[in-house]
Formats: sequence, structure tokens, C-alpha cells
Amino acid sequence: MWLGVDYYPEQWDPDMMDADMDNILELGGNVIRIAEFSWHMMEKKEGEYDFSFFDKVIAKAKEKGLNVIMGTPTATIPAWLAKKYPDILSEFEGGKKRSFGGRHVYCFNSPRMYEYSEKIIRKLVSHYKDEKQIVAWQIDNEIGHEGSDICYCENCHKAFQNFLEKKFGGDIDQLNDTYGTTFWSQEYNGFDEIPLPAETITTHNPALRLDWERFRSKSITDFMDFQAKLIKEIAPDAVVMHDFPGGGLTKHVDYSKVAKSLDVVAYNNYPVWGGQKVPILPHEIAFSLDYIRGLKGENFWITEAIMGAQGHDVTGFLPRPNQAKMWSYQGMARGCCSMMYFRYRGAVKGAEQFCYGVIDADNKKRRKFYEVQDFMTDIKQYGEALEAPVKAEVAILYDYDSLASFRIQRQSILLDPPTEMQKLYKVFFDNNIMVDVIPADRDISGYKIVIVPQMIIMDDAMIGKLRDYAINGGRLVMTYRTAVKDRDNNLTLGEMVPVGLNDLVGVCVEETESLQDLDAFPITGSGACAGQTGHGGIFRDMLVVEDAEVLYRYGDEFYMDYAAVTKKIQGNGSVYYIGCSPDEDTLARVLGLTIDEAGIQKTPSPDGVEIVQRGNERQHITMLINHNGFGTEACGVTLAPFECKVI
Repeated sequence: MWLGVDYYPEQWDPDMMDADMDNILELGGNVIRIAEFSWHMMEKKEGEYDFSFFDKVIAKAKEKGLNVIMGTPTATIPAWLAKKYPDILSEFEGGKKRSFGGRHVYCFNSPRMYEYSEKIIRKLVSHYKDEKQIVAWQIDNEIGHEGSDICYCENCHKAFQNFLEKKFGGDIDQLNDTYGTTFWSQEYNGFDEIPLPAETITTHNPALRLDWERFRSKSITDFMDFQAKLIKEIAPDAVVMHDFPGGGLTKHVDYSKVAKSLDVVAYNNYPVWGGQKVPILPHEIAFSLDYIRGLKGENFWITEAIMGAQGHDVTGFLPRPNQAKMWSYQGMARGCCSMMYFRYRGAVKGAEQFCYGVIDADNKKRRKFYEVQDFMTDIKQYGEALEAPVKAEVAILYDYDSLASFRIQRQSILLDPPTEMQKLYKVFFDNNIMVDVIPADRDISGYKIVIVPQMIIMDDAMIGKLRDYAINGGRLVMTYRTAVKDRDNNLTLGEMVPVGLNDLVGVCVEETESLQDLDAFPITGSGACAGQTGHGGIFRDMLVVEDAEVLYRYGDEFYMDYAAVTKKIQGNGSVYYIGCSPDEDTLARVLGLTIDEAGIQKTPSPDGVEIVQRGNERQHITMLINHNGFGTEACGVTLAPFECKVI
């Protein structure tokens, strides 16, 4: 178990290093994470490499008994490189160059970026390939974050045209037919006529835009794969990892594909950031942790756990005493097996002066220091239990193409697929049932319940997988806007929604409606939900029932003949279809039926108290995590505000 801090000794007087490392040891740390933003220090002038500063840092760490996670510095290119080759800089939509001075300002399709990245990485890794103190290599930093996943430069335009030419085998007629370019006279005579989907009147072709999304994802995935392979070429036994930011399901890159190049997935966990009035909700934090664990289906690291207030220009909410420590326990509960805090000391210069650390700029040890110390001292006792795999009986599936399709055509101003996933997830979180949030290409046969929310794009392979899962005894839950489009982001002629799944679900969608309200219409229960009432909104499918049980009907005038929620017994399993976005209580009733059918144990707990079981036959623990700012009791144990107790 690695425990430590993100340490930037280059930002301080080198004479402070000795005392800093003593303090990190006093915290209970055994690792420091360094060098991820230090390209210029390593190469002040082109081709003149100097690693002497970090030689001293690593030598001091070795003297103190601290291990090192070393970063490749590609997230922040040096000024001389941007000056010499301005085409290396990415562009905003509309052709405006991103100015040197931020971070992640490079273009992923710049040949110069590949050329100079290879040079610095090759020199850096060759220099340290035999250094035993380095336990992992981090490639780049928070890839695709803060809008860096989009670029409209000429490098990207040419690469996109080449991407399409390769996809369609050089056959422009096939592209025209696939995209339906006869609409609005968009036919192309050659791939060199294809535009970037930049701002235009009305909107670009949806199929073109989906291929643009795939191209953006591939651009980033290829760059990360290039770095990982380069490190492995030079140091075959190196552990290669990356620190993913939050909001992965909203990015123009499929992080699960990036993860395939990595030995370890890491996460920068920020439950609150500058400008937020309060932290995000406990189940939303948990959802993000479970999503990160699902990138490889393995335990992960947290490389940036917060302790103080955060923010670049707007300072954020200060975690209350023990609250940030509680989030650290929550991370460990959900699959984190190594944790570093961002940052050791708050900065006095640069853009992150208001990202407060374990120690603030005044360099005094206070509450935050001792909270981290207390956490590190305690968590070490449970290393074996926390390194054991997390076992979940429920899976929520996501599909990059479907998420991209909703970015292209949102359909309702309130429809946000990650938020809808979290609504479904919360039912299981409230019952302390562990969930895997995984890409749709994973094996689902071992789960008792599988949720398929808003998977608007569907193909025959996915249809077959869902069919086999349900018939063989699984509980399958599908939602509105599932199986509406094909892989080209087009509708299907002559088929009823959900396309290819009508017989499995036992319903078809006769009409649909987008609603700009969360509480737009009533729904009334029947069958297993008889006597219950609720409401729904955002969007709805008008369900015509063929051979399914109706659990809820729409209760508003004109639409009472249509079902809103249904269930069909299918083989040894069952298939639920949720045709709208229902209220929280209704969703809990419906998903509660699936939990009971599957025989999954619920663990009741007070509101705001999370209970997680972890371990193996040698060490088994129960973690009681109080997210409330007041004391409470769970499982006969008294919990102080924001306290975690491990039993």
C-alpha cells in the first residue's frame, strides 16, 4: 500500500527538502509523486537534457526511505517548443490558437508533439530505468481534462479526414451512403472536402459528428498508448499508470480504452472544487469511484486526495473537520489501495495558490496535517482486506458511442445520461449494495442485475449479449432512449424501438416526448406496484404492451393507455423497461423488485451512512462511513460527524 503526497520540490528552496521529507515520514507516508509538470527543468533548451535536480530529489528520498512515482512531463510543454512550432498548440472552435501559459495546450495530432515527447521521455526513462526507488511511472496528467480533449486545428482536420478515409476504405460513396449526405446536399466528392464539425448554421450531420467523437477519443488513446509502450520498451518491468480526472463519462475520450495501456489506473478525487457551495452528494462520489474501478475492473490508486479547500481563481468549500479524511476512507472502501494527498504544501506562486494542501503556505502543521497522519496510521492495519478485489453483484453499463450521441443530439435540455445513471445507482448505494460501473463490452454473465441506461446506440452483438443474459437468469433493467439508433448514429427504417429487443422486453415504443420538467406527469401503479403513485419527467416513451406486466401507467390525460414501466419474465430471468425518468421513490420501488428477485442482501443504514464490506478469508472488515455533519448510530456503533469506523 503506497501512502504519501504530491510533492513539488522545484517550487521551493532546495534547503527545505530535508525537513519536508521528514514531515512526510511523520505523516506516515512511504511515497512521493513528483515531476509531472517539469519539462522545462529537464530541457531548458532544445536537446540539452538535465535531470540533476530530480537526481537530488530521488537521492534524498532514498536516504529517507521514501519511494517515488515519477511523471512524464508532457502535460506542460516548454515555452521554447511552443515558440518554435506554434502548430503544436491546440485550437478552440473557430480557429483561435490556445495561448501558451495554461496546461494541456498541445494538440494530440501534432507530429511535433510526438517527436519531442518521444525525445524527452526516452531520455528521462533511460536515465532512471535502473532506479529502484521509482515504483511507478505516471504518463502525462489528467488526460483530456478542462476542454483539452477537443481541438480544431489543421493537424486535427487532416488527421480526421485520414481517419475517415481509412474507416471507409477510401470509398467516398460508402461514406455518403452511411451518413445520408443527400440531406441538405452534403455529398462529398472526396475525403479532402469533409469539414470539421465546427460552428455552422443549424447543425452538422449526426453520423459525421459521431465519427468526430470517435476520432477525438482515438487521438488521445493513441497518444497515451504511445507513451506507455515507449516506457515499456526502455524499462520493461516499469509500472505505468495515469491519474484520471473526474467527469470521465462527459469527456470526448473513452477512458476505458486508455486504461488498456496502463498497469494501474489512478484517480484524482475532488468531491468539492472552487465555486461549489457544498460538496457533491455521497452517492455521486461513490459512483465516480466505482466508475474508476471499472476502467480496468481492478483496484486503483488515488493520486490526488484533497484535504484543504481547492480552486484556481475561485476558492472552494473548506472540508469540515474530518470530512476530507472521511472521503479518504470512502475511497479505500470502494477499491483504492494506494493514496496520495494533493498537495504536500500549498503554493505561494502560480495558478494553484488557492489549492490548499496538507500544510498551507505558512508551513505550519495544524489540523489537516494531523488528520492525514491519523488516517495513514489507521488504514495501514487493513492492507490485506483493502487489496482484495471488490466483488459486486450489480453492474451499470455505459457505451461511449451512446454518450457521444447525446452530446450530439441531447433531445431534452434536462437529459444528462451520467446524472440518470447516478439516479439508478443511488438505489443500490442507499441499500449498501456494491455496483460495478463498466463499459458495455465487458462480460456481464456473472452479475445478478445489469442496468442499461440510455444506451441509445445498439448493435447486433450487444442485443445478443443482453438477450443471453436475461434468458440465462439475469435481471436486466433498460430505460427510455435505449436501442434507438444504429452504430452510425442513424435511425432504423421499419423497426420499432427498442430496435431488435421488442420481443425480449415485451413492449414497443409507439411515440416519444421530450419534457423540460422533472415533474411533468403523474404515473399510477398496477400489478406488483398497485396502489402506488408517483411522477416522471425529462423524457418518456409511450409503451404499447405486447406480453409484459405493467408496473406503472401514465396518469395524465391523453396518455393513460400507455405503460410507463413494465416487466417481462424471459427464460430464467426478467427484463424491466423504465419508459421515463421517475421520481426517486418510484425508482426505489421498481429496482427494489429486482434486488429482491435476485436475492441480493440489503444492509439498512441511516441516511448518510455508508456501509461497505471488504476483505478475504484472512482479513475481513466492515467500514461504517458517516457522511453527515452530525453524529449518528449504525450497526450498534456510534459515529461522530464525518467519522469512519472500521470493524
